[in-house]
Amino acid sequence: MKKAGILNRHLAGALAELGHGDGVLVCDAGMPIPAGPRVVDLAFRAGVPSFSEVLDGLLAELVVEGATAAREVGQANPAASTLLTGHFPTLTLVSHEELKTLSADARLIVRTGEARPYANVLLRCGVFF
Repeated sequence: MKKAGILNRHLAGALAELGHGDGVLVCDAGMPIPAGPRVVDLAFRAGVPSFSEVLDGLLAELVVEGATAAREVGQANPAASTLLTGHFPTLTLVSHEELKTLSADARLIVRTGEARPYANVLLRCGVFF
């Protein structure tokens, strides 16, 4: 049994399968989930687990070379916007509609229990060397 890091076996296994350039969408409970990508649904109750908790856990284990979020996050969810710009100084912003379109090409979608709008980010995996 693992004693640290991501303990959810489905999420840990999905992360181990990722490669350079793969997309990982971390999303709130209301984001439409496209058909195709593998989904690990962590949502338990509204707000649990939070977007920030899941994002922080993923960033502790993944190499990320880029991130894309909806530009609407700045106005609609300042806390998520601050979190994202703190983690990703070169965050790419697109419309929410474009983010939904881009999410169809993600390799993995991790759904949180976040109940605040636009708490979504598409991560692009990098390499550790």
